[in-house]
Amino acid sequence: MAKKQRRVLKDKATGLPKKYLSGAKNRSGKAREIKRTAAAYKAGKFIDIKAVSASRTKQGGTKSKTTKRRNKKNPKRKG
Repeated sequence: MAKKQRRVLKDKATGLPKKYLSGAKNRSGKAREIKRTAAAYKAGKFIDIKAVSASRTKQGGTKSKTTKRRNKKNPKRKG
């Protein structure tokens, strides 16, 4: 007998899993894009993967890359 899978928490407004929309700047926009791409895939239509990737990257939060070591603690040495 196959193992039962856990149910996933879904977003009430969109019906998509909350994990898919976490960290998005525009939740409804990201949900629309995911649903549009899924519908096109199911219908067998062409999907511009480069455009989808770009839009999803744009939706995600930006991570700043630090060049300086800011978080490193420098305790004063006794002696």
